[in-house]
Amino acid sequence: MLLHAEYASPSGQIAASELNFGEVTPPIHAWAALFLYNIEKFNTAPDLDFLKRVFLKLLANFTWWVNRRDRFGRNVFEGGFIGLHTIGPFDRTKPLPTGGYIEQADGAAWAAFFCQNMLEMAIELAANDPSYEEMALKFYEHLIWISSSLNRNDGEGFWDAKDGFYYDRLRGPDGASAQLKVRSLIGLIPFCATTVIEKYQRERCSRLALHLERRMRQFPELAAAMHPAGDLGVAGRGLIALVGPGKLRRVLEKLLDENEFLGPYGIRSLSRYHRQNPYVVSVHGDQYSVKYLAGESDSPIFGGNTNWCGPVWFPINVMIIRALLNFYAYYGDTLKVSFPTGSLNSLNLFDVSQELVGRLTRIFLPDRNGRRPVYGATERFRLDPHWHNYISFFEYFNGGTGAGLGANHMTGWTALIAPLIHLFSRLDAASLLDEGKRAAFRFA
Repeated sequence: MLLHAEYASPSGQIAASELNFGEVTPPIHAWAALFLYNIEKFNTAPDLDFLKRVFLKLLANFTWWVNRRDRFGRNVFEGGFIGLHTIGPFDRTKPLPTGGYIEQADGAAWAAFFCQNMLEMAIELAANDPSYEEMALKFYEHLIWISSSLNRNDGEGFWDAKDGFYYDRLRGPDGASAQLKVRSLIGLIPFCATTVIEKYQRERCSRLALHLERRMRQFPELAAAMHPAGDLGVAGRGLIALVGPGKLRRVLEKLLDENEFLGPYGIRSLSRYHRQNPYVVSVHGDQYSVKYLAGESDSPIFGGNTNWCGPVWFPINVMIIRALLNFYAYYGDTLKVSFPTGSLNSLNLFDVSQELVGRLTRIFLPDRNGRRPVYGATERFRLDPHWHNYISFFEYFNGGTGAGLGANHMTGWTALIAPLIHLFSRLDAASLLDEGKRAAFRFA
């Protein structure tokens, strides 16, 4: 519906929300369309007509992104992004008190994720119409240059080698820049931009492999800016990812650290590190700060329905689980990590994803006293038999207690808990390694 001519702008922009059509939201429409297509493909029959229609519409939207959100043509994107715009010292949708602008780590990663999904669509369509191979090459070209901007190592990139994390950059009016060292979901989005390419997909678009090989010879520095594209994993799978093996392990250390992002009820939006170490920026005598709060914000800037500084938010938790499954389909049991970080408990990434789903599910399940964390201290919902089993899907959740916060009717994203439970009740690690995407979508 959002891609229909009655709703999308002729420029390619897609309406954001009922409050402001012109706001910028993460470009997940290609992922949603591809997800729907794959469910039908692996369970009934592929709907290529649908894929062609949405591909053309999304192509217009991608062009809008490149022309409007990448202001200097350097593959550095911006725009705010609803939800993520409030995880920082400044509201990224408004003029900055410093002047200048913010170069957004998540903006580049969202654009790369968009490219990955469009690339996968083009490969699928190329099996029946070879002319789509050109579009596959186009999106891979965009992808490698975005990755090179995100991971540049000349002091102007987003990756901090000391911290092992991605940060936004504040670009001043004089052109000078500095990282905004807030450990938040913003720095995890590059980890989420990952896609497995199955052997059969690679064979459908043979020109893509030749193009990639030629590009790596022409620009060897590009090879170091993303996951090694020529290296094949389990079952001959390729991996398109912004993080290489070294960066992957560094990000996972933070992600799975209970003193950072890993909470008892899922991944926190802001690292718990900032509870004792608030991030503070001083501008013209005023201080702008970010600190970890497990529940509702105490700042009007980040309050109300835009409070993501600490609570558990389902959409990005789902993105993280998706990324873990993609990395597992590629690495298999050759990559194991401590869970939680620092423990002697070593898990593969499939088991890690299961653990995260278990923590998210725990929000809604009765504890040993028969009380559901989702209801917090609200006695009527906790104890009244007329209400106890009627579960509300809150907008976000307390990072420490699991209590529901914000709006209590967000079935648009919090109800994702249902397909997560369904998927992991049917999918096992062996099936994912053996069948790859076919197993994931067959059991979805």
